Amino acid sequence: MNPEITTYIGYSASVFIVLSFILKDVRKIRVVNMIGCICFVIYGVYNGMLWPVIIPNGLICFIQVYHLLLGKKS
Repeated sequence: MNPEITTYIGYSASVFIVLSFILKDVRKIRVVNMIGCICFVIYGVYNGMLWPVIIPNGLICFIQVYHLLLGKKS
């Protein structure tokens, strides 16, 4: 992948993560944060398998999916 595109994916991931701290609705927070985590995983993979980026963001993504699909409905 083009290194410039990879950089933009990293920046967009940061924007989504920060945006998730601004929102108030928990479901929206989880969705936006999950998008940011997916972007960080893609960024980590295409930047030479950056495991310290891939592992925590992959885990957080699974946690968000768990809470969105199986979590307590309120």
